[in-house]
Amino acid sequence: MTDEQSVNDELKDLDDDSIDATQARDATQALAAEEQASEIASFEDDESTASGIWNRLLSGNRRFSEGKMEHPNQDTVSRETLVEAQNPAAAVLTCADSRVAPELVFDTGLGDLFVTRTAGPMLDDAVISTLELAITQLHVKLLVVMGHEHCAAIEAACEELDELVERTETESGKHAETFMDDLDGIIEASSSSILREVGMSVWQARMAELTTNEEYEQVHIARIIEQLVTRSEVIRKALAEEKLMIVGARYKMSNGLVEVLSF
Repeated sequence: MTDEQSVNDELKDLDDDSIDATQARDATQALAAEEQASEIASFEDDESTASGIWNRLLSGNRRFSEGKMEHPNQDTVSRETLVEAQNPAAAVLTCADSRVAPELVFDTGLGDLFVTRTAGPMLDDAVISTLELAITQLHVKLLVVMGHEHCAAIEAACEELDELVERTETESGKHAETFMDDLDGIIEASSSSILREVGMSVWQARMAELTTNEEYEQVHIARIIEQLVTRSEVIRKALAEEKLMIVGARYKMSNGLVEVLSF
C-alpha cells in the first residue's frame, strides 16, 4: 500500500467517524425534541390542568360540530352522584341566546360546567359574584368568556348607539365629530344597560376603525375579560397565583365550532 493510499484510508475513517458522530448527535436531538413534545402534549391533555380541561372542551366541541356527540354524564347514575356536591371542570360566561348552550356546544353533561348567562354577555355585581364563587368555592381552574356570531345584543347596541349619536347631534346642534371624545361619558350615563355594557364595546371598536359585527363581538369579549380582571380582586389574585386561566372564545352558529380569540 502506498503512502497516499494510507493517508486516504485514514481520512475516510475520520470522515466515517464524523458522520457517525453527526448522526448520533442528530438522533439524540430528535429524541429529546420528541420527548419534550410528548411531555407538552401530556401536560396539555392532563385534565388536572386548565390547558387540559380546555382541550377536552374543544374536543367535545368538535364532536358537536361533526354531529358525533357522546352526551357524557347525562344518565341516572351521574345525576344521583351529583346530589351531594358538584365539581365542575370549568366556568363559562356566555350570552343568554337560546342558540348558544355551552353544555351542548362542548358536548358535556351534568356537573361538568358552571355556566352563567346574560345577554351579550353583560357584567354586573351578581355576575361577578357568581364567577367568584366558582373560583373560591368550586376551585375551577378555567374560565371561558364566550361570545357568538349573530348576537342580538350586539345588534341592539349598534342601533341604540346610532340613535344616541343622532339624538346628541340634534340636541347639541353640533356634528358628531365635535363630541366624539365626550361620547364615552354619555354612554356610561345612559339608562340603557345594553348601551352601557355592550354599546361601549361597539363604540370602542368603532373608534379603532372596526366596522363589522364580527369585530364588535370580538372586542366585546376582550372588554368583558378586561372588566372582570379590573373589577374582581378574586379573579386578579387567582390569575396572579396561576390558579386560573381565562380564555376568550366565539361560537360560530354556521358551523358549530368555537374559535379561540387572541387579544
